[in-house]
Amino acid sequence: MTGERPRRVWRWVVTVWLVAVALGGGVTLWLQDSARPPGPYSWQRAEPTATPSPPEGWETRCPSPTTDPDSYDRILTACAFTRG
Repeated sequence: MTGERPRRVWRWVVTVWLVAVALGGGVTLWLQDSARPPGPYSWQRAEPTATPSPPEGWETRCPSPTTDPDSYDRILTACAFTRG
């Protein structure tokens, strides 16, 4: 029986591989569950604040939308300010 020993080694290799895959999957699920923050989750109420007014001279800092009267293209502009 010359094929008995390689077959036995092959079975051990497959068995060890299956055990390693099962343990790796279990550890992955365990670590994934422990990484989540505790619940329950809820929205927090934020107090409404007043909208700040734009700074002085904002009309000259922001580009004005200009379009060609003969075309139907629209140009949208946005202007942002930071405090500082």
